[in-house]
Amino acid sequence: MLYGIAAATASFLLAALLAGVLRAPALALGLVDRRRRRPVPLSGGVAVALVTALVAWAGDWTGVVPLGSAAGRLLLGASAVGLLGLAADLWRLRRRWVVAGTAVAAACVVPYGETGPVAGVLAVGWVTLVSSAFRGLDHADGVAGTVGVVTAFGVAACAAAELRDGLAVALLALAAALTGLLLHNWHPARIALGACGALFAGFLLAGAAVLTRAGYAPASGAAVLFALNVPVCLDVVLVLLSRRLAGRPPLRGGPDRLVHRLRRLGLTPQGAAVVLGGASCGAVLVGVLVHTGRPPVPAPLPPMP
Repeated sequence: MLYGIAAATASFLLAALLAGVLRAPALALGLVDRRRRRPVPLSGGVAVALVTALVAWAGDWTGVVPLGSAAGRLLLGASAVGLLGLAADLWRLRRRWVVAGTAVAAACVVPYGETGPVAGVLAVGWVTLVSSAFRGLDHADGVAGTVGVVTAFGVAACAAAELRDGLAVALLALAAALTGLLLHNWHPARIALGACGALFAGFLLAGAAVLTRAGYAPASGAAVLFALNVPVCLDVVLVLLSRRLAGRPPLRGGPDRLVHRLRRLGLTPQGAAVVLGGASCGAVLVGVLVHTGRPPVPAPLPPMP
C-alpha cells in the first residue's frame, strides 16, 4: 500500500517534469501534431511510457512488489507497442502496419492457458482494438488523459482484487503519469500523448483487464471489459458506422469521433473531456463492482402456490 502511494507520487512528479523537459527537443525535431491549428509536440507519450515502466520495474527489481511473469510480459509488450507508436509519430507509418504490430504484441501477452484458444484469439483482437481506438482519443485536448486515468484506477482495483499487486502498482503508476501529463495536455494543450503514449496506455489498460478477467465466464468477462472501456468502445462504433455509411476506409482519419460530435453539440474542449471522463467513471465503477461481485443478486421468487 505504501509503495503504491510512493509509486503514484513519483510517477506524477516525474511525468510532469519529463513532459516539460521533452517539449523543446520535440519541437526541434519536428515531432508535432500538424492536424491541430498550431503545432503541438507529441513527446508526452514518451514521458508517460518511460515513467510508468521505470516505476513498475523498480518495484520488481527491488522485490517490493514483484510484477510476475504475466504482468512483466504485458509491460514489455506495451513498451514495444509504445516504440512502434514513436516510430509512427516520427515517420508517419501507415496505420495498417501499426495495427498489425500491435496485434503481434497482443498475441504474445494473452494468457491462452487461462482463456482457452478461442477466447484467447478474441482477447488479441480486443487488445488491438482498444489500443488503436485509444489513439483516436488523443485528437482532442485532455480526453485521452482523462479517460486513461479513470480506466487505469478501475483496472487497478480489479487487479488488486485478484491479488495481482505488481500489476495494480503498474496501473497506478500509469494513472499518476497521465495525471502529470494532463498539466500540459489540458486545453489549450502544450503537449500531446502521440501514438507512442496512446498505444502504450491503451495496450497496458486493455491487456491488464484481460489478464485480470482471465479464467472467468466469457459472458461476464466481456461485460466487464466493455464497462471498463465504454468511451473507447462507443467511439469505435460511431467511427466505424459513420465511415461505413459514408463509404470511407475505416482507418482513414476524419472529424467523426465522439469528441468531435460533442463539440458540435456546443461543448467546450474542457467540457467534452469532463463529460467523457464522467461517463468513463460511471461505467468503470459498474465494471469494478461486477468484477468484485458486489452488486446484490436478487433471490429467486418462491414458486406460486
